[in-house]
Amino acid sequence: MLERLLPYRHPLTRFPAIRTIGALIFREMSTSYGKSPGGFIWTVLEPVGGIALLTVIFSLAVRVPPMGSSFALFYASGLLPFLMFLDISRRIAQSLAFSKQLLFYPGVTFVDAIVARFVLACMIHALVCIIVLTGIVYYDNVELILDLPRIVSAFLMSAGLALGVGCTNCFLMRRFPLWANVWAIITRPLFLISCIFIPFDSMPEGFRNILWFNPLIHIVGTNRSGFYSTYRAEYVQPVYVAVIAAVLFGLGLALLTKWHRDLAQR
Repeated sequence: MLERLLPYRHPLTRFPAIRTIGALIFREMSTSYGKSPGGFIWTVLEPVGGIALLTVIFSLAVRVPPMGSSFALFYASGLLPFLMFLDISRRIAQSLAFSKQLLFYPGVTFVDAIVARFVLACMIHALVCIIVLTGIVYYDNVELILDLPRIVSAFLMSAGLALGVGCTNCFLMRRFPLWANVWAIITRPLFLISCIFIPFDSMPEGFRNILWFNPLIHIVGTNRSGFYSTYRAEYVQPVYVAVIAAVLFGLGLALLTKWHRDLAQR
């Protein structure tokens, strides 16, 4: 009888953190995609434009792509996880600055801000990957034997590494503003040394021994092995990427736990 008299409570009200994260996600969507002309369209056009430019340039110099018959698919399989890593890590690194005013509310924590940006960014990039890759397959009439577990694994590896790097940078960029400039310089060569243009196996052996320590090499290799059934990518070590992501995430989370109140006031 008492239960009938009590007002209905939605199941989500029992989990305030979920409601907070949901509210932050909707705020992020309205702020990032609702106010700019084109909104979400530009998120899709950025990788499409990059892939199209690479395809035109390299198709003029080389008749056959390093893998398969489609230049666009070859570059998309490497460029999309790379752009995903850069974008998600950047968004997470800006979590405190983006939600600074909300962190003073007792129901909002810095973890909520990070999780909200991470979840939304992963959803956006998953949608972008599906749209871009589906368009390339139909446009170039490519016949594929997809290995979905490997493609999903590459997606999770890229997301996990971005989360770890983003959390550490979230602290460093707020604590030491100069680090943002240093990080921008460090990441510029990544576009050239992440095997987006040339497969890892085609690199000189001495250079491969150094490139192997770049975790993005393993992500790109895993993703490409999911689209090209004959490409084995035996050099890939997902555990290596997972360890780096976990260490950076733990370090960043520990530093933010200790200093987030001071950093939010900056």
